[in-house]
Amino acid sequence: MALFERLKKAVLRPSPAPATTTRRPTTGPVPPDVAIEDVLRERLAADPNDAEAFASLADLVRRRAREAVPASPLTAPEPDDAARAADLAVWSLAEELAGRPRAWFPLVELARLSLADDHEAALRRLAGACDRDSSGKAVAEGVRMLREAGHPSDALGLGVGHWAPQQHVPEAGRQVVLAALDAGKPAEARRHLTALLEAPGAHAPSREVSASLEVQVAEAEELARTSAPASETGTFPAVVTARREGSGGRPASPQPPKA
Repeated sequence: MALFERLKKAVLRPSPAPATTTRRPTTGPVPPDVAIEDVLRERLAADPNDAEAFASLADLVRRRAREAVPASPLTAPEPDDAARAADLAVWSLAEELAGRPRAWFPLVELARLSLADDHEAALRRLAGACDRDSSGKAVAEGVRMLREAGHPSDALGLGVGHWAPQQHVPEAGRQVVLAALDAGKPAEARRHLTALLEAPGAHAPSREVSASLEVQVAEAEELARTSAPASETGTFPAVVTARREGSGGRPASPQPPKA
């Protein structure tokens, strides 16, 4: 991690956000996919929160960064070196876009890249992303990212602090409910699910999403009731997560505690 920080400081230079996201000039040969890069950068210049364009451009700069890692005449480049170079390339792209006042998605990407190295800074970036977005998409992406990274309590904290059921997209609420389940807090998941189901119009989830969340919360509540020794310590066994993202699995029947 220390090497990554030194490389980052050496490669990245603070600079004002450009008016448009343009390809940096180079004296080397023009890459064969430069036309694709220019199209993606134009899309991001128009909308820095275009997740699809960002992902495509990130894949492109990652590949180029890996290919550019020098190798000795006798050995191939170390995998860690190539991975660091790829992460730095995406970091540079995200940092460039994050300078826009409306840009929240790049902040989520910066948080993802810095989560293992600087946890608190990553959480601040996610909070900043949520503050920049009124639709709730940043809440949904931030909570999902933390859940997938194995930080359900942080995910729940971010959601509770920024989710507005009456204003945000239903996916934001869904992710908050799932974060509560991941954190082993079925009672809190039930409260958030109730708030989500009471959201008006376009902010309410579909019937399919509502039904799926209801099943998962009910299963977590049942598991909590049949796991009295664990509940006395304030924690519960991990609730089955296979169905949370649509895999269709069912949990095994909980066993009663031994006398």
